[in-house]
Amino acid sequence: MNIRFPIRFAAVAALAAASFPALALQPFSAQYQASYMGMSASAQMQLAPAGGNRWSYSLNIRSNVGEYLRSTTFDENGGRLRPLDHSEKTSVLIKRKSSQATYDWNARQATWTGDVKPDRAGPVPLQPGDTNALLVDLQLVQDINAGKPLNYRSVDGGRAKAMKFVVNGKEKIQVAGQQRDATKATYSNDDKQIVVWVVSGIPVPARILQREDGQDSIDLRLSSWK
Repeated sequence: MNIRFPIRFAAVAALAAASFPALALQPFSAQYQASYMGMSASAQMQLAPAGGNRWSYSLNIRSNVGEYLRSTTFDENGGRLRPLDHSEKTSVLIKRKSSQATYDWNARQATWTGDVKPDRAGPVPLQPGDTNALLVDLQLVQDINAGKPLNYRSVDGGRAKAMKFVVNGKEKIQVAGQQRDATKATYSNDDKQIVVWVVSGIPVPARILQREDGQDSIDLRLSSWK
């Protein structure tokens, strides 16, 4: 939204001192209690097979003033989750905006169409291991369980940027009415900060908090998953 409804964040933290076997991808549906600029909202993350080695991953957030949907099709390549296409739709009151991205790995470039500025249409050169902001959620869960570094290059919104998460230790948080041990990590960039809590055995972040100019702008708290 711009209202920047959500979510250029993605993410999750690492248990640096431990090493666990990587989790195989499994379909899921996760529900979140959400807050946007103090307004109550709800959110859903879903992962579903899309045929062959492809998967569809989506995030949908709804409030009384609007709806936001991001969806990515991806495959697994060399142990990394590789985006193939991406769509984004925002509806706020009477304003609507949508865009689509194509990740052409043969041509090694990403391009954008729809409601995008000319300087954000690309092409942006792709490098091996590149991801996008939405997929960082899943990749981080994989990497946390494998004890891998949490450094990424996200190609999203017509540009590429480095994303490095720093582990801040462990905390107990409420997940679906239960106290769970979570690893907390942060990503900071200029006036924006993303704080993520991850719980072992849960395929998505247990909580994601986004701050802008020192103020909480988006807060997602996991309420259920299956």
